[in-house]
Amino acid sequence: MLFVVIAIDKENALPLRMAAREAHFAYLRETPGVLRLGGPFLDAKGDMNGSLMIVEAESLEAAKTWHANDPYVKAAVFASSEVRPWKATANPIEAKF
Repeated sequence: MLFVVIAIDKENALPLRMAAREAHFAYLRETPGVLRLGGPFLDAKGDMNGSLMIVEAESLEAAKTWHANDPYVKAAVFASSEVRPWKATANPIEAKF
């Protein structure tokens, strides 16, 4: 099943995000096949200020557990995050990390 993760950074969280960025990418490499597509939201200046990820997992609970173990979550980068079931219906993309 596919799920979308929508996460919004805390105010002034860019230094936290940058400090956890390499660990975040390492986590994505250590969990192959989970991330299907992802990237940061940008503010008006072009700075990263949130994340959108499409992940594949067996269940909503598995997707939530995967997200909870993301170094960005552990570093408290996000003010809020949500994991929701999602279905690709238009222009599906086969992205690989």
